[in-house]
Amino acid sequence: MESMSLIIPILALSIPLAAVVGSLIVRPWLRHREKQMEIEARMVAEKAAQYAAHTDRLEQRVQVLERIVTDKGIALSDEIERLRDESLN
Repeated sequence: MESMSLIIPILALSIPLAAVVGSLIVRPWLRHREKQMEIEARMVAEKAAQYAAHTDRLEQRVQVLERIVTDKGIALSDEIERLRDESLN
């Protein structure tokens, strides 16, 4: 019974002590982890912006190629038809 009476005050003192020690260790670790995640988020955002710019450049190049193929395709088609007409006459 006497050992039970000692356990209660020890627990009563150890709980706040554990909370203080935990806050001294856990809080800085959480701040550090938060800063790491912010840095990582900035790096990911920068990489996404680079990919977006690269994608825009590729889309512009594809549009130019499509325009070249389409324009030459029409001219080539017209020339083939002209040559067919000439060969028939």
